[in-house]
Amino acid sequence: MGVTIKDIAVICGVSPGTVDRALNGRPGISEKTKAKILKVAGEMNYQPDYMARSLARGRTMTIGVVLFDLYNRSFAQLMNAIEAASRSQGYFVDLVLTGKDPDNERKCIEHLIQRKVDGIILFPINEGEAFDDYLQSLGIPIITICNYVSDHWTYIGIDDRQAMKEAVQYIRSRDYERFVYICPPLSYKGMTNIYTQEQRLQGCLEGLAESGMNEPPVIITDKDYIGALSRMELADGSGKTAIVCSCDSYALEVLNHLKSRGLRVPDDVGLMGFDNIDVLKYVTPSLSTVEYAVEEFGLQAVECLVEQIEQGTSRKVPLLPYQIITGHSI
Repeated sequence: MGVTIKDIAVICGVSPGTVDRALNGRPGISEKTKAKILKVAGEMNYQPDYMARSLARGRTMTIGVVLFDLYNRSFAQLMNAIEAASRSQGYFVDLVLTGKDPDNERKCIEHLIQRKVDGIILFPINEGEAFDDYLQSLGIPIITICNYVSDHWTYIGIDDRQAMKEAVQYIRSRDYERFVYICPPLSYKGMTNIYTQEQRLQGCLEGLAESGMNEPPVIITDKDYIGALSRMELADGSGKTAIVCSCDSYALEVLNHLKSRGLRVPDDVGLMGFDNIDVLKYVTPSLSTVEYAVEEFGLQAVECLVEQIEQGTSRKVPLLPYQIITGHSI
């Protein structure tokens, strides 16, 4: 049998309640006593009984996370941040992946409810009033991240529309006259929640219009976006072309495609991404992109969710900051 709080209390000559305060960093105990208890706990290799703690608190100390997948590197970075922030607050994480399937998303949520998670961080792919009502019927704290559902839920994100607008205006300032916009998720418009991608497209269109661009961009929504791009003449001498991608993972595929065609970036074709994923440090030429602190998304989501779980309060989070990274691809 492992060491218990009562064992430590006997050795230190204090009450179990005093040991509990020391181990959990709560007030009402002197620093000297706290130091003694922590020293004894370390020497005895004390391990918390999470099951007993959960029963006492009426919680499982588990946070559910619902994501699309982990193929996009920014999602992997987000998940790492959520797990680290949760662990620091004493919570474990139960991750489920929807595969961008709306029906599967509900199954994933119901799985987490059955596992009695204390709250859920949700990157939603469902939308609309019926889905909003469904979430409310669950009676559990939920934080939505990146894709918006309604004002019923704390939302963590950036101003994607303004960020893409500024990115396009930056490109226009570099004398690009033709634009190709790549965003395969737009093919799901009206079928799934693609709020973030819709906002980015709107920002692109506004940025072009406000910078005096008369020719509309070519918008590629095909899943085989490289195939669609391969059928286009990108450097015919009629004006500088910029390819804008709604995320960096698309931009990296495009970069490889352009190189395979013998096209130089940015001499022949300009290229812009979005997300500033960590693998970009290995890419040549350096990719122009939009950066935001995806780790901060995870931290804010966990802090807000734990606040709801433990205090029953809910608060709005201001949209997080972003910046344009002026790499060498534009």
